[in-house]
Amino acid sequence: MPRLPLISGLVARKAFVRLGWEYRHSTGSHMILDKPGQEATLSIPNHKELGRGLLKALIRASGSTEAEFLAALKK
Repeated sequence: MPRLPLISGLVARKAFVRLGWEYRHSTGSHMILDKPGQEATLSIPNHKELGRGLLKALIRASGSTEAEFLAALKK
């Protein structure tokens, strides 16, 4: 599995939207996403660069795999 790329919060948000998450609103410097039928919400910092550990935690919380996320990034 290739390493996760260093991407911005906005790029991550777009990838999660492609995976079925819906952008709800921004609170401070965070973007809030939720998905119908799932209790969890994602809070993505609106930073120029997200750390790989944080990105991995967001992917895990979304219920997706790294491969699915990387495929959504390329769309």
